Amino acid sequence: MAGRVVLVTGVSRDLGRQFAVAAAEHPRVERVIGVDAVPPRGDVGGMSFVRADIRNPVIAKVIAKEDVDTVVHMSIISTPGPTGGRMSMKELNVIGTMQLLAACQQSKTVRHLVVKSTTTVYGASHRDPALFTEEMEPRRTPRSGYGKDVAEVEGYVRGLARRRPDLNVTVLRCANVIGPNVTSPIASYLRLPVIPTVLGFDPRLQFLHERDLLGALAHAVGAEQPGTYNIAGDGLLTLSQITRRLARPTVPMPGFAIGGIGDVLRSARLSDFSPELRALLTFGRGVDTTRMRSRLGFEPQFTTQSAIEDFATGLDPVAHRVDGMLAGLEGRLLGESQEVIR
Repeated sequence: MAGRVVLVTGVSRDLGRQFAVAAAEHPRVERVIGVDAVPPRGDVGGMSFVRADIRNPVIAKVIAKEDVDTVVHMSIISTPGPTGGRMSMKELNVIGTMQLLAACQQSKTVRHLVVKSTTTVYGASHRDPALFTEEMEPRRTPRSGYGKDVAEVEGYVRGLARRRPDLNVTVLRCANVIGPNVTSPIASYLRLPVIPTVLGFDPRLQFLHERDLLGALAHAVGAEQPGTYNIAGDGLLTLSQITRRLARPTVPMPGFAIGGIGDVLRSARLSDFSPELRALLTFGRGVDTTRMRSRLGFEPQFTTQSAIEDFATGLDPVAHRVDGMLAGLEGRLLGESQEVIR
């Protein structure tokens, strides 16, 4: 990474900021430019922040002005921001990526692009294999939401790789990221004092620890190894095994009721039950990581089990909160039922 000038998108979010700060400390990185429409909170270290919206063509001027040679794209988000809805989320994910890729294509200095993607691109259904390899397609193509955004983004990235064969393009399909400091739909779900589950299903789940995510991104930048790679910790756990390790009580519910519970939890700002999350919590998902080791040369420090155990260290005891939460959920659901009857 001698003399590298790295541009990182999505630095207003904690993981993007943390990666940019860590990259700036690397002895072979000359400069790190963090880009986002909103300033980051917390320590920015040696990162230089540029306030810019990647949905705007101005991102090309930033890349040209800073002589960027490496772009790390971390602005593909799974949930709308606090002030935006689904449309703004799609614009950032798809339109923003298109503008960024156009800037990379036109640039005379960019030689490496790393895209943080997700295993959500494989979907989750009853027809899935035990483990997805990178060559496999989803058994059920996502028609909306985050899953569709990711599929479109990866299509545009493949198009750039065809148009610019001289450009090293690395796509990291990361499993659901977990850790004591992670804020995400799956992390919020597992932090609930009482965890609703889909009656009759015990999905197998696979995770990537937050530290391994940062390590995989840093490794990909240094290795400059093009291709698409599944990034995940070894092993899978069933949801029941996970909840036992987290000492969380569960409430099995019919599948049709989970959507209603999700609406209640979303309105209470406790969790966001997206269609992708509901499918994952019903059918589960696992990915093969052979290529990650053999071709990319990356080895995670955490297995799925040890990632869950580390996540558990940051959880609050639930005994005194269970009754209150159950009462609150009961009251909300009863209120909604009475509204329907009227």
